[in-house]
Amino acid sequence: MSQARKLARRALVQALYQWDIAKQDIQTIEKQFREENTTSKMDLPYFTELLHAIPANTSELDELISPCVNRSMAEMNPVELAILRLAVFELKHRLDIPYRVVINEAVDLAKKYGADQGHKFVNSVLDKIAQQLRPTEAVSKKSS
Repeated sequence: MSQARKLARRALVQALYQWDIAKQDIQTIEKQFREENTTSKMDLPYFTELLHAIPANTSELDELISPCVNRSMAEMNPVELAILRLAVFELKHRLDIPYRVVINEAVDLAKKYGADQGHKFVNSVLDKIAQQLRPTEAVSKKSS
């Protein structure tokens, strides 16, 4: 996966966290990220697309996440929730990205930004959701 896409995902987790915690509107957050961060090396179109799409689809994403966790959405670590929403969006809407790449990137983000052992939680949840959203791809990878 490209470094530009990795940087976009990092920025997305931070922006989604800010959106969820501070309840700022997306346009304000996007403007702030463009002003305060070096975006020249980031996949800016990807960042912008997902920054607008994920909050617009939060209910759908949370409905997929909720049955796979043993706590309410309100009790979830907000960083891990941002990571899960990003990854679940990619699993559902970005079929051009292999599911293993989505999961690996999310686990890496959870290792960097999440709670201790949060990456295991993220991995477990995404494995379950990948079985739902991409059953053919997930089954073919397991049998090889």
